[in-house]
Amino acid sequence: MDEKTIRDLIGAAVQAPSAVDSQAWFFTVLRDKALLASISRNAKAFMLKTLPEGPSAGRFQQLLSDPNFDIFYHAPALIVISHSGEASWAVEDCALAAQNLMLAARAAGLGTCWIGFSQSWLGTSEGKAALGLPEALLPVAPIIVGQPEAAPSPVARKEPEIHWIS
Repeated sequence: MDEKTIRDLIGAAVQAPSAVDSQAWFFTVLRDKALLASISRNAKAFMLKTLPEGPSAGRFQQLLSDPNFDIFYHAPALIVISHSGEASWAVEDCALAAQNLMLAARAAGLGTCWIGFSQSWLGTSEGKAALGLPEALLPVAPIIVGQPEAAPSPVARKEPEIHWIS
């Protein structure tokens, strides 16, 4: 993944609205395959230790226990959007920036995925150190970017439930 493409995606991300125009986001770009593999292993181990019970727990446990499963799907780049926590609604602001980034990537023919499996570990001191982040920053949106293996197919959507008040 070339630098210009990544800069273009981040350029689209920062066009997102933010509460009181704080623009309290910070972007970390990882392209080092060895570091991505290390983060994948550490995040998987952390998730296995902290996985909450629920309907997907068994499936997630099986997936995360597979030593060949890379949570980043061998993508060439991971862009992590973080915030300092000082701005009101900083998490929401980062999510809006993430959506802009993902939509811009889609428009450019790229694939993206918000990797929730990595999110908890990246928020630890060890995870922040791996990203080279100061302790005060909190990673919110770890998004992989790459060339999809196949053209994405449309996903069926449920009819929205709308409550009208007139």
